[in-house]
Amino acid sequence: QVQLAQSGGGMVQTGGSLRLSCAPSGRTFSNYALGWFRQAPGKEREFVAQILWKDGSADYVNSVKGRFTISRDIAKNTMYLQMNNLKPEDTAVYYCAAMLGHQIDYWGQGTQVTVSS
Repeated sequence: QVQLAQSGGGMVQTGGSLRLSCAPSGRTFSNYALGWFRQAPGKEREFVAQILWKDGSADYVNSVKGRFTISRDIAKNTMYLQMNNLKPEDTAVYYCAAMLGHQIDYWGQGTQVTVSS
């Protein structure tokens, strides 16, 4: 059974930091991109960042560039999203996703990130 097990998240004040983790299991993800999406109340789910598992190349939505860093640890089979200088507008449920091309094949369970002003 394929799973994307998420951990991390929580509540911080503006300017604080949090780290999210996503541990995929149940199949080989070497040809996949793993990424993060988020959904704020009343808004559509949006892309945040992704990383190609094979070579580590990364991409970000403009609003998080310079503040968020996506990475993966192949030995631990885990992907991370380090979020620094958090802002209230970053408040959302964050979802880990496994993508093949533009198709999202798997989702994590979601984790709440709340940034207070």
